[in-house]
Amino acid sequence: MSGASCLVLRLVGPLQSWGTSSQFNRRETDNAPSKSGVIGLLAAADGRRRNDPIADLVGLHFGVRVDQPGSLLRDYHTVSDVRGRPLLSAAVDSKGRQKRTSPPKYTGVTQRFYLQDASFVAIVEGDRELLSGLAEALVAPTFPLALGRRSCAPAAPPLVAGASGGLWEGPLHEVLRQVPWQATSGHIDRLRRAKQLRSTVRLAATLDAEALPEGGDGSADDVRADLPSSFDPLKRSFGVRTVRHTWVDLPTGVAHPDIERRAHDPFEILGW
Repeated sequence: MSGASCLVLRLVGPLQSWGTSSQFNRRETDNAPSKSGVIGLLAAADGRRRNDPIADLVGLHFGVRVDQPGSLLRDYHTVSDVRGRPLLSAAVDSKGRQKRTSPPKYTGVTQRFYLQDASFVAIVEGDRELLSGLAEALVAPTFPLALGRRSCAPAAPPLVAGASGGLWEGPLHEVLRQVPWQATSGHIDRLRRAKQLRSTVRLAATLDAEALPEGGDGSADDVRADLPSSFDPLKRSFGVRTVRHTWVDLPTGVAHPDIERRAHDPFEILGW
């Protein structure tokens, strides 16, 4: 795609949660940012309210790269009434007051899952004028930004500025391979202490299938149900998009020729 432009985000923080299918008392997280979550972040930066149109944001091509996968954290909660009364239900009486649960329920259990100590590179490709406005909004966002849930604040400004007015030139699948490795210093130190830090690193990536050129690399198409039509609480709905998974090899900036990973030869020990 000639003349394509991309906006690059670094999504890093103590906690992130990118749920696409869970609800009620068990809220899970995907292992990487969702398109709906990143669109919500961009809409917040741009000052859009929940009932404002987002069709232009939904139309952007989207890709995400896992620079630091982090680990899964489960947050377990119990809820009860200090007076020993049954919990309230979602049903209301004739006066609009919530009814007590029947049969009585005295303890409610909720579980919320998070990714801790993770870092991702998220990229959107589309209209240059729209992306330029979003880049400016990310520098001074109108509403607070969140990494999936409002309780998950970013640890650093998300914009990774390119050479052209904050944007990166080129199609998404190429920019995905140009943005330097965005792992945290703590993660790099852990790899170094474990003697696992190489001169290159292989990272998992997922992007909209239509963002790849014909015959492009990647595994077979997959489907994700994270394409929002509106963030209006009364009209929330999500469609599906087709994605493709691939791998990206990047230099780490550290040379360790003495510990480079060699090709595995299962017969080497036998001298064959």
